[in-house]
Amino acid sequence: MPNDNEAGINQPMTPEEVDPAQKREHKEMMANTPQRTTNPGDRIDESKSLEEKAQQVAVDAPDITGDHIVVPTYFVVDEPDGSQKALHHVKDAEEISDVIRQAGYGG
Repeated sequence: MPNDNEAGINQPMTPEEVDPAQKREHKEMMANTPQRTTNPGDRIDESKSLEEKAQQVAVDAPDITGDHIVVPTYFVVDEPDGSQKALHHVKDAEEISDVIRQAGYGG
């Protein structure tokens, strides 16, 4: 089951949870653009809904150790006013770190 937050937003966290259409799109992009500077899933599309951003995966591939990893493009976080927003794992990395610290994780 995908990672489920309090508001019911599911995010894929294992290879089996990644949408097969997204996997195909990433493979095609990788085959057609050998000199890319970002992962296929790193694209930012502001027109996407929160739910669509939650499903977007930046990395769905084996790492250097051979373990298959999944990295969400966006991390959905709860705001103090009860709303939610999607933070891009690269563009908003500093804010993601702040959220983790505020939650009491990471020392």
